[in-house]
Amino acid sequence: MVMSQERKNYLYDYQKKKLKRVPLDLKLEDYDNLKSAAEQAGQTVNGYIKQAIAEKMEREAGE
Repeated sequence: MVMSQERKNYLYDYQKKKLKRVPLDLKLEDYDNLKSAAEQAGQTVNGYIKQAIAEKMEREAGE
């Protein structure tokens, strides 16, 4: 399915206004371990990282 230019522009504007990219450098071995853990949890690597961050922030807020 081809995306219209209007849709591309909308997505670009949305991402620019609502999202912040956070680069993350990992050793290949660490990434492989992360990917395996995410797959075992039935998640994407991105989703796994987001969940881990949310859980840590929640724990620390309760301290």
